[in-house]
Amino acid sequence: MKLQITIEGKTYTAEVEVLEEGSGNDQPDGALESVSAQALPPGAYTPSRAAESHSADEKLYQSPLTGLAVKVNVVAGQQIQAGDLLLVLEAMKMETSITAHHAGKVKSVKVKAGEPVKMHQVLVELE
Repeated sequence: MKLQITIEGKTYTAEVEVLEEGSGNDQPDGALESVSAQALPPGAYTPSRAAESHSADEKLYQSPLTGLAVKVNVVAGQQIQAGDLLLVLEAMKMETSITAHHAGKVKSVKVKAGEPVKMHQVLVELE
């Protein structure tokens, strides 16, 4: 079966095989997950990467990828709400939005628009 996915205007095609329980195929558990992951280009947003954008204490937002900060929407001292856009990163011509997971006050912004960022680099710190 062929599937087609469009991410930010660019279309990708992936060929996948649907496995059903009792089909006689001895694929290990998780085989379908690896097929879906291969259909996405490197650096594409996935739910697991969203979890990487903030630390366990919920006060530090870290970069889930290596790329460029293209837009910074917050400043130190600003009150934010859950879902507010903090900044936008770009990697391989694809943009990744970093949003607030809860309300709070911005303590510091560690990056400016146009600056390169490394994976796991602290981008924004909340009080």
